[in-house]
Amino acid sequence: MFSQRTRLVGVVLLVAVAAAGCGDSPATGTSGSPATPTAQESPGRQLGTTAQPGSAPPSSAAPQAVKHVFPVQGKSSYGHTHHDYPASDIIAACGLTTVSPVDGTVLEVTRSDTYDAKVDDGATRGGLSVSILGGDGARYYLSHFSSVDEGIEAGTPVRAGQPIAKVGRTGRAGACHVHLGLSPACQKTGDWWIRRGVIWPWSYLDAWKAGKEKSPVAELDSWQRQHGCPANPPQDGA
Repeated sequence: MFSQRTRLVGVVLLVAVAAAGCGDSPATGTSGSPATPTAQESPGRQLGTTAQPGSAPPSSAAPQAVKHVFPVQGKSSYGHTHHDYPASDIIAACGLTTVSPVDGTVLEVTRSDTYDAKVDDGATRGGLSVSILGGDGARYYLSHFSSVDEGIEAGTPVRAGQPIAKVGRTGRAGACHVHLGLSPACQKTGDWWIRRGVIWPWSYLDAWKAGKEKSPVAELDSWQRQHGCPANPPQDGA
């Protein structure tokens, strides 16, 4: 009888000891209550993190939708070809108003004509010019102006249809016209060999003249995936 009671007490003690050893298991805290799971972090993001309503978009947010308009007010014409590289020459009378073709921000402004035909430097062929970074992410370059409006400076926000300059024939221009070049932003400033234009603008001009919305972003993205952003001008200077 004594030995049977002793064995029962021993079993009870062993069970108690085993239970005490499980007090800090992963499923419970030291108090025995359920522990809060810890979020695990993976490269680039943390699990369980969500954007809150009204929070600022990430820096990689898609370009915003913007308005486009035809860049010259008054009678004008343009062709579907251009010398040396893709661009459009909008033929119009000197002095007509040129407007921003897009909502955006001015990147570069050239107010003096330093073109020398004997040197024929590609960087100065545009004469008086304005480069705009559209809100859609595309770059819009317009040149050969007779004058650039006051208040149009690098960093100035502009709206589609806002006057920016007057049609002229500065730089390498045989007649009054506005050169329009479309390009990816790339270096944003100084890269004249890209800024002057890399895709044909005429289909966009057709749309804008008809009052239709059309952005060159998709075509420019495709061009940039294929060509990147060439760091140096072409050897022939064209």
